Amino acid sequence: MHFTSKIFVFCLVMTMLGTAGFASAMDSGATTAFPIPVAQYNDATITGLSAKLLGRIQADPFNAIATAIFLAAIAHTFLAAKFRKISHRCEHEHGVLVRKLEKSPAPNPALLREIEHTKFREVVFHFLGEVEAVFGIWLIPLAVAIALMKGPDTFLHYINRVNYTEPVFVVVIMAIASSRPVLYFAEGALKMVAGFGKKTPAAWWLSILTIGPMLGSVITEPAAMTICALILVEKFFKLQPSMPLRYATLGLLFVNISIGGTLTHFAAPPVVMVAGNWKWDSLHMLTHFGWKSAVSILLSNTLAFFIFHKELLKLRESGDAMAHPKPSVPAAVVLTHLLLIGLVVVTAHYTAIVVLIFMFFLAFVAATESNQDPVHLRGPVLVGFFLAGLVIHGGCQQWWIEPVLSSLNPVQMLLGSTLLTAFNDNAAITYLASLVPGFSDAAKYAVMAGAVAGGGLTVIANAPNPAGQSILQPYFGTNGVDALKLFLAAAIPTTISVLIFLLTR
Repeated sequence: MHFTSKIFVFCLVMTMLGTAGFASAMDSGATTAFPIPVAQYNDATITGLSAKLLGRIQADPFNAIATAIFLAAIAHTFLAAKFRKISHRCEHEHGVLVRKLEKSPAPNPALLREIEHTKFREVVFHFLGEVEAVFGIWLIPLAVAIALMKGPDTFLHYINRVNYTEPVFVVVIMAIASSRPVLYFAEGALKMVAGFGKKTPAAWWLSILTIGPMLGSVITEPAAMTICALILVEKFFKLQPSMPLRYATLGLLFVNISIGGTLTHFAAPPVVMVAGNWKWDSLHMLTHFGWKSAVSILLSNTLAFFIFHKELLKLRESGDAMAHPKPSVPAAVVLTHLLLIGLVVVTAHYTAIVVLIFMFFLAFVAATESNQDPVHLRGPVLVGFFLAGLVIHGGCQQWWIEPVLSSLNPVQMLLGSTLLTAFNDNAAITYLASLVPGFSDAAKYAVMAGAVAGGGLTVIANAPNPAGQSILQPYFGTNGVDALKLFLAAAIPTTISVLIFLLTR
């Protein structure tokens, strides 16, 4: 709480300073475009990075405000587990107070107020502890800052101009991919690979973490993440592995999904963002990134298996799971769901059509109810909310991401892109890189390699990560996934991926 208070104070001070600077800028006739397009800064002749960044802050002091709020939101994601812990403590205190009230022989107004206050704190901290809500929460100070410094109309126009194609796509693809027919099909495909290991939990673990991420190059990364996470729940997490193995598995899943979508040009969000501008097709992706990603996945999984092999080999499927196999799904129903996923992928950039397909999907689920599970939208909608907030914040960060990337050589760019991806969606990194004029082929390779390699370090690094965390979070204790532990768990497979991309560039 003390740290968060400092963040709020910092943002308030930055807002006040920025407001004064903005008034000065308005007096000097500064541009009213928001955010200012990179080309309008006219600072190509400035060579020093710090001088260029300071110049852009002077041109529009709001740049500093937006980045301060964005960094505060990132800090919040790392504190989410602590907020959930406080919420659980308040929940316990609320229960104690309620039982005390029930035993009270007479009405106790003071106790009632304390109960209401405790319940309020429980709900507030639970909301603050929802990782998927973080960037939405920090849209409030961003909206206030824009309204104060630029005017309410500027904020409304900016919100209306933001491209929400990716959040909508992820919501729809998550909902369809988590349906029983798709899971039935995916589990059957992974079962064939797991069969080589006699379908033991260890064989399932290897199959899901190896084949599943590479399926993302066909059915898209969000769909692959959803399917892999749901099958991991059934075949692995329900067997109660140790917490270190759970975090190692989550780190592998996030990193492998991020790099596993690079075998084609249409499945991974960071690739989709630049494939058209950079003229990259699936053959280019496979020869420059895909095979390297496959090697990295195999090496990372093998290393993790070697480290945890004793525990993995001791895991046994529960008797309940073996005694109650899942019912089969008619082939026609499975094919229809796969067709819908294909249509969503093909029309991903046409949001209205994606929504219409989703409406048809809901109608089809209702018509084939006996072969379906209830459609749970809470997870997909929360993830979509998370991504929408991230996209809105990310649009105000171009002022510093573009010059930072432009100032690096290819090796520095690969490492820098990996690091930047940990603090921003990798699709935003590659998209902003595509706006940099005169980008060489080596620079394009470096920024893409770094963006996908670093996509597992944090929950915000890659668009599908919130989906995976939403599904697996109940298996990481009452406080959910710890951001620092996830970062450490993903560091080894990330390093392996970075080294492979560097050594084979």
